[in-house]
This record gives sequence, C-alpha cells and structure tokens, in this order.
Amino acid sequence: MKKIIIVVYLITLFLFTVFSYLFIDQNLFYLKDFFTGIAFNYREVTTFIYLTLIFLFSIFYYLFLWLINTKKLSMFEAKWLIGITVGILFFSYPAMLSYDIFNYLTTSKVAFYYHENPYVVMPIEFVNEPFLSFTRAANKIALYGPVWIFLTGIPYYLSFGNFIFLLFGFKLFITLFFVLTIILIWKMTKNLFQVALFALNPLVLIETLMSGHNDIVMIFFALFSFYFLHRRNILFAAFFLFLSVFIKYATIFLIPVFLYCLWQMYTKQRVEWEKIYQFSALLMIFVFFLSPVREEIYSWYAIWFLGFISLVSIKKFIYQASIIFSFSLLLRYMPYMLFGTYLAPVPALKNILTFIPLFLFTIYYVLKKKI
Repeated sequence: MKKIIIVVYLITLFLFTVFSYLFIDQNLFYLKDFFTGIAFNYREVTTFIYLTLIFLFSIFYYLFLWLINTKKLSMFEAKWLIGITVGILFFSYPAMLSYDIFNYLTTSKVAFYYHENPYVVMPIEFVNEPFLSFTRAANKIALYGPVWIFLTGIPYYLSFGNFIFLLFGFKLFITLFFVLTIILIWKMTKNLFQVALFALNPLVLIETLMSGHNDIVMIFFALFSFYFLHRRNILFAAFFLFLSVFIKYATIFLIPVFLYCLWQMYTKQRVEWEKIYQFSALLMIFVFFLSPVREEIYSWYAIWFLGFISLVSIKKFIYQASIIFSFSLLLRYMPYMLFGTYLAPVPALKNILTFIPLFLFTIYYVLKKKI
C-alpha cells in the first residue's frame, strides 16, 4: 500500500509539472514553442484540474504524515521522497501562479546589467528591455531588501546572459535554500515528522520549488539565527537575523523575541526554546494577517510561520489545521484562474475560499472535543 501511495504521488507531481506549462505567457517569447493558450482559453477545465491536483497533494501530505507518525515510512524513504519531489518540481514552469520570479530577474538585470540602483530606477525606464513584455511590476522600484538584491547577482552572473539559464538558475538558487532549510529543521528538532510537516507541505512545495518565491531565503536565515542563538553564538545569530530582515523585512518582528532570549541568557535564566519558537510562529502569523494593510494576503506568506511551526512539538489540531489552511490558501488562485480578472467577484471569492475551510474545521474540532 505504501509503495502504491508513493508511486501515485510521484505521478501526480509529474502531471502537475506538465500542467504548469499550460500557463506560459504568450509574451514570453523565450518559451514561445511551448505556448498553447489552453489555460487561458479553457478556464473552467483548467481550474477543475488545478483543484483536483492540489486536493490530491493535500491527501498525500496527510498520508505521508500518518505513515511517518506510525513509523511506517523510514528516514531513508523520506529522504528519497523529498529528493525526488524536489527534482520533479524543479522543472515546473515557475510563473503558473505568480509572476514574482520575473520581477526578481528584471530587478537583478537593472542592478547587474544596467548597473543602476533598483531602489531609484524602475525597469520600465529601459524602453527596449525585452524582459518588460512579461514582467508585471516593471513600474515599481525594488520591493525587496538589499541583501536579496545582492544575492540575486549569483544566479544572474552564472546564467552568462542566457534567459533559460537565468530562469532556472533562480529556481535552483531557491531550491538550494529549501534543501538547506529542511536540513536545518532536522538539526534543530531531530524529528522526522516535524521535518516532513514543512518539507512535504503542498503550499511550501508549490510556492518554493515551483514559483520560486524568496520567502524561503528569508525564513532560512531567520531559523539559522535561532540555531546559533540556541548555541549562544550571539554574533552569528545577530548576523543571520540581519540577513533575514534585509531579504524581505517581515522578520523584523522577530527582533523582540531575539532580544528577550539575549536578556534571559544575560540574566542566566533557562531559555524555554519551545515557547520561543511558539511565540515566533505567533508573531509571523500576526504579520501574515497584517499583510492586507499593504496589499493582500498572498499564499506564500504562510511560509513565514510554517517554518517556525515545524520547530514546535506538534499537537494533532496544529498539524491538521496546517493541512487545511495550506490547502485553502492554494484555493485563492482559483477565482483568478476561472475569471481571468482581479475585479469583483474575485477578491470576495478569494477570501471565502481562504477562511471558510479553516472556520469549518475549527467548528468541527470544537464540537468533536465536546462530544
């Protein structure tokens, strides 16, 4: 039974990777030979297929956690499962659900090709720049921190001016941080279930390995900071927290926790790391729900708190709620996928799909406890 589950899961991953190429933008002339227009001309069918695939991913996620929790999936098998998952999703089309990776590419080109300050000069100012045809935020200055801009120079220069190398070089760069984060969670917990809770989460996999969001880089540095703080290496802890904050700024809210840990160490109090990680997760959840003040909730922002949740001793409600909420956040893509617009009723539908499943699950859980 276990082998069947794994094989069907890997087939589903492969189909999802193929499915992602149906979303190639017609303006992306570098991949014009792969453009079909199917995702844009058959929206109902496309949306149904997407729903089916992410539903299957959530089922597999639950099954793998169950197999690990019941000791039916070994460490060796889990390593191979994660490794093959990484390998398959690496080849998926990164702009199926978000165009952020094109923003990364274009901003890095402003900095390292045109040698202009991306915090002053917008990509749209380079009139004949070919990347403008498929970049969605070309009319904005750099949205991310200087550490991120600096790091993007690595995949940019290693691409040698080839767009395909650049695109997948960025994906490889993000994938590397995903793998490093998994290793770090293992070193901090020594618990396979907690590693799998993060490493096999469909939302984390899709938003990181497929879409290539830089949130995984920010969270890696944040977790690495706490790793060194736990070992009382204050200098390295402060350095990596600094790097994390200047990737995407959200982890600036962890500074009070960091200072509280330092105070406990200075006064020779025992640091309760379980509570530290719990409070860090709560702070990241707070920032997550604060994000609509600036724009809206984006599903990949959940990586901010999922990274810390994976460090705490998981109770059944927590990991079940994580599965439900991860699934519902992936549902947020469906209204735009179906209607092809960001106007009404899409915003309302996105919020309904995001919170109703979690709300219903919470009611079910409370009623079950009372019974």
